[in-house]
Amino acid sequence: MKLVVISNRGAPFDPNKPQTGGLAAALEPVVERSGAVWMFSSENRGDGTELDLPAAHHRGYYRDYSNSTLWPVLHSLSDRMSRAEEGYDSYRQMNNFIARAAFDLRDRDAFWVHDYHLLPLGADLHKLGIERPTGFFLHTPWPTADMIERVPNYRELMKSMLEYDLLGFQTNRDLNNFSACLRTYFGLESRDGVVTTERGQTRLQKFPIGIDPRQFAEYLAAELSSAEQEKISSLLQNFEGAKFAIGVDRLDYTKGIDKRVEAFNQLLAAEPGSISLLQIAPSSRADVDEYRKYKEDVENAIDHVNAQHGTEEWRPIHYTNEPFSQAALARLYRAAHVCVVTPLSDGMNLVAKEYVAAQDPKDPGVLVLSKFAGAAEDFNEDEALLVDPNHPEEIAAAISKAANMPLEERVRRWRSMMDKIESYTIHDWSADYLRELDKSRITVPADQFHHLGLGWTNEAQMPLYQNYAATLTAYNEIDPADAALKEAAYADVKSAFVALAAPLKHTQDRLWDLPAPTASRDGHRGQELGVRED
Repeated sequence: MKLVVISNRGAPFDPNKPQTGGLAAALEPVVERSGAVWMFSSENRGDGTELDLPAAHHRGYYRDYSNSTLWPVLHSLSDRMSRAEEGYDSYRQMNNFIARAAFDLRDRDAFWVHDYHLLPLGADLHKLGIERPTGFFLHTPWPTADMIERVPNYRELMKSMLEYDLLGFQTNRDLNNFSACLRTYFGLESRDGVVTTERGQTRLQKFPIGIDPRQFAEYLAAELSSAEQEKISSLLQNFEGAKFAIGVDRLDYTKGIDKRVEAFNQLLAAEPGSISLLQIAPSSRADVDEYRKYKEDVENAIDHVNAQHGTEEWRPIHYTNEPFSQAALARLYRAAHVCVVTPLSDGMNLVAKEYVAAQDPKDPGVLVLSKFAGAAEDFNEDEALLVDPNHPEEIAAAISKAANMPLEERVRRWRSMMDKIESYTIHDWSADYLRELDKSRITVPADQFHHLGLGWTNEAQMPLYQNYAATLTAYNEIDPADAALKEAAYADVKSAFVALAAPLKHTQDRLWDLPAPTASRDGHRGQELGVRED
């Protein structure tokens, strides 16, 4: 498949370079393996087709609407929302600009659009006449109906999302929330994962994103630059002969870093000197007021814990804003006894899976995981230690349990999680998604499908088509001299045709695969069944 991948952010194809975020890290191996054209903003470093986005609209699109309005609400943190009325026009203008840039790639097989920055892009592609299959994957959560209505223009956005042929979500919770929003605000029901509108059909499906565990094992063996090797060695010297936990998150209020720091405060008050924390938190969106304030709050909390519980020889929390390459992170993951992944809300959180993949099978660490991360739908309580990230006391108790867990239990939990990671990798995720998107492939234009006379049709209608074809074949095999039997069989054929045709009337502008029937009532192709000859 000649694929076009479109996202706001790109990534370098180099394990020795720091990644720019979860989405970019996830897409990099997919694009590299598939040979897709990857379109992304030129402000984000990567290898692909870079777009020079219009400066006049970038602030409104990226800072005001995407990250100060959509981002907090999608994570069910509407109290963090700011500039709610600003940026929407720029957001739409920017999506339209990207659509026009993609027009030059209109002859490729399919378009796969990613994340909340580009919710309406599918509609803009269609307005330009691009009729290739278009799919969308949401990397963030999708909230409940009472939360999404706090976004200005939420109805217009959701309606534009139904212009995609396939909408992918990380978890069942996200998919169910989106379906409930359609029901609440549009009166639309999802039937067997399909929503039908006057535009056509949109399929809703869960595709839980994975990682490439084999590649992660290779990261452990990859050579680091001398500078990064020195940085890693210096960090690990702080923990020689002692247990430490690791947290790896963008410095973002959705990640729950402040609650995690408070958990360590409580743990160290109860168990002084028992464990340290290495918190890696690359700065993010520093031009957004909420992020600047959150950074100050986190750093003040860390200073308090270190002052309260540290000594001249020992610092409880080591904190850095420096980004690390995947190869460097793999080494840090393996060295850590515990990984603390406690976002308040998260689409998936691949750090959880990366930590598991990096462990020593004979002496693995333990994963402490938020119940509200998408990964918690993959890993159960017999595998990870699941916690409510809003309650530092739960996190503290889980870290203590993890740090003191017997080897046999650690191996059992790790092995179960690793089996799941290996059974559904990021390549399985992308293959499943693209296989479903390929079902939207248009093969029979309306003007060539004369028999039904209802435009293009789709693979989802195959059971109805097969029933219709079977009744038609039976009708044609009856001796014309047996008028009564022929008349009864014709009634069956007409009933089967009506069942097949009814949903097709709603999808005549965007249809998929269906072979033409082999015969008609009089044995000739091309006659519409509804016209009888008496």
